[in-house]
Amino acid sequence: CPMAAAEPAARKRRPKGHFAAGAGRAKRPRGAGRQLEAGMRGILITCNMNERKCVGEAYSLLGEYGDLLYGPEQFSDHEEKLSGSDREEDEDDVEAAVKKEVGQIRASTEQKLRRFQSVESGANNVVFIRTQGIEPENLVHHILKDMHTTKKKKTRVILRMLPISGTCKAFMEDMKKYTETFFEPWFKAPNKGTFQIVYKARNNSHMSREEVIKELAGIVGSLNPENKVDLNNPQYTIVVEIIKTVCCLSVVRDYVLFRKYNLQEVVKSNKEDAQQNPSSVTEEQNSEVVKAEAKEQEKSSKEVKEEGK
Repeated sequence: CPMAAAEPAARKRRPKGHFAAGAGRAKRPRGAGRQLEAGMRGILITCNMNERKCVGEAYSLLGEYGDLLYGPEQFSDHEEKLSGSDREEDEDDVEAAVKKEVGQIRASTEQKLRRFQSVESGANNVVFIRTQGIEPENLVHHILKDMHTTKKKKTRVILRMLPISGTCKAFMEDMKKYTETFFEPWFKAPNKGTFQIVYKARNNSHMSREEVIKELAGIVGSLNPENKVDLNNPQYTIVVEIIKTVCCLSVVRDYVLFRKYNLQEVVKSNKEDAQQNPSSVTEEQNSEVVKAEAKEQEKSSKEVKEEGK
C-alpha cells in the first residue's frame, strides 16, 4: 500500500532531523560562538580527546598562577546591581525569579572568565584561551618553570601549553608584514639571540612549511645580522602555529629544557637527572628534541604534500 510505505518514511525523516540537531548541540564545544581570529592573544593548549575537561583544567591552572603573578582578578559590582534591582515586584513571580537567577549566574560567569576566556580554536584536540591584561609568555614560562622545579603533576588531559603573543592572517604577505614588527623586542639591534623556528599547521594546506621558515628566518636576520640559527640550544624558539586561516606566533625561552612546553613531560624525573651533570643532561635532551623535531617536520611536510595532491 502506498500510504503504508509513505508513513514509515515520514516517521524516519522527523527523528533524523531531530536527533541531528540534538547531536549538534551536545557536541558543541565550550567557547562556542567565539572563534579564534587575527588580533587575539592567549594560550594554545593541546589535549588528549577531552576538550571540555581540558578547558576546565586550563581555567584552574591559569587562574591559580594568574592570581599569584598578577593578583586576584578585580570584578565589577555588576552582579550586585543585578541582584538588587526590581527584587520586590518579582518576589511572587517564580518564573521571573528563575530567569533573573539564571541571568545573574550568566553575568557572574562572564565576569569570572574575563582574564581567561575559552574560544573555539578551529581544530580538534586544541583549545585556545584568550587572555586579557597579562603577558602569555611570562605566565606560561612561570608555570612550566614551577612544574619543572617541583615535578608536581597538576593536569591530566592537558599536553602542551604554548603562549600566543600575536596572531595574524595565515597568508605569507600578512605574516611577513606582521612579524617585521612582532620580532623586534627580541631580535632588532641592539637585541640579538640564537633561535630556531618550529612550525605546525592544522586544517590548512595552502601554506608551505619550508617557505614560512625561510621567510621568517630572513626577517629575523634582517633585524640584526648577528641573530643566528641554532637547532641544538637556542636562546629563543619562534613558535608558529597555523590553524585554518589564523597564524599564531610567540617567541619562547627554554623550549628544550621544558620539553617543548609539554606539561606531562616536564614533571617527569629521570633517575639520571640527579646523577649527571645538568649541562650534559641538557645536551642529551637537546639532541632528542632536535631529532624529534626533525621527524615531526618531515612528517608535517609529507602531510602537506599529500593534502596538496
